[in-house]
Amino acid sequence: MASLFEYGDRLNSPIEAFYCNSKTLKLPVKAHWHYFVEILYVNRGSIHVSCNENDYVLKSGEMIFIPPQVIHAIYNANDDFDYSCIKFSPSKLQFVESYLPMPDMLFRSVMQKKDPLLLFKTKDLKNAGAHQFFDELINEVSARRFGYHTCVYSMLNLLMTDLIRRWHDEGVVMDPGLFTDTESYSIENVILYIDRHSHENINVTFLSEMCNMSYSYFAKVFHNRYGQSCKQYIEFIRLCKAENLLLFTDHDLTEIANETGFADCSHLIRCFKKHYKTTPKQYRLKHGNI
Repeated sequence: MASLFEYGDRLNSPIEAFYCNSKTLKLPVKAHWHYFVEILYVNRGSIHVSCNENDYVLKSGEMIFIPPQVIHAIYNANDDFDYSCIKFSPSKLQFVESYLPMPDMLFRSVMQKKDPLLLFKTKDLKNAGAHQFFDELINEVSARRFGYHTCVYSMLNLLMTDLIRRWHDEGVVMDPGLFTDTESYSIENVILYIDRHSHENINVTFLSEMCNMSYSYFAKVFHNRYGQSCKQYIEFIRLCKAENLLLFTDHDLTEIANETGFADCSHLIRCFKKHYKTTPKQYRLKHGNI
């Protein structure tokens, strides 16, 4: 079964910026995740974006912030759409205040909230200038003039200031000691393992041993970071892969269940309906391209 992970060359290509519209891109975009931050800003029309357990409809002038390791997909909410897409490595951001956590830690804190604040309207982006801001950023990346990395990350730091202030006002914990580097690295390895082996029988005790943690401590760290148990996360990954197969293949439900790690077709339908509030067949009819 194909991985949901999307590789990005963070060393040689730490910034990507481009436009997507109804003439150049056929939606939906498959569910996937990566270590980049991804920002989408709608210039015209509207799009539907899912991020982990949450769904958003973005209209013209609205922006969504997608942190690293968040599984997301993009669907067509309007036949005519145009949006800007920015991807960048969070390690290049410069937070100089000692009371702010490192970017990766901050984004995890944001995602721990039941309804994380990821959708922003034009009025929320006071320093950015919204539409003009994204046009200028894409032009900088496209032109690749001398020093463009510095220029682009200076612009992104201004944007991040707006977002950090909104998150702080919403009660996001700004604690520099949220996670240790060792724990973060270990959990990231586990996430990759789950993605690559989700079609197999995954033992959570084995995952805790991979991190050199006791079962109970691993369960606590995992839940603190991802807001759900490891077993729930494994099921979520399987559902995301089932969703991709529904939308982009003609496999029947028995094949999809076998390829994604569900016990049988009935198990898949039961879990899918619980998560998506509809049956796999109805979901395929609504969103599929086949």
